[in-house]
Amino acid sequence: MLVALTARDKPGALEIRKANRDAHLAYIEDTGVVTQAGPLIVDGEMAGSLVILEVADMTAAEAWAENDPYAKAGLFASVELVEWKKVIG
Repeated sequence: MLVALTARDKPGALEIRKANRDAHLAYIEDTGVVTQAGPLIVDGEMAGSLVILEVADMTAAEAWAENDPYAKAGLFASVELVEWKKVIG
């Protein structure tokens, strides 16, 4: 199943994002379940994340989200996981 993870950074947390970016990208590569990903941009600055996961079920998506180095570093103010259906692309 495909799951869209949308996360919003805590206000003023850009340095947390930058400090954990390499670990986050390594986690994406190591887990092999991310089909698309990138930062959300607000006023020209990274302010969140959009990640499309291909996982067996929502439990696997939740586990992935909880183990993301960004989440472990306390970067996010909110995280939403929603089943997603690819139509274009």
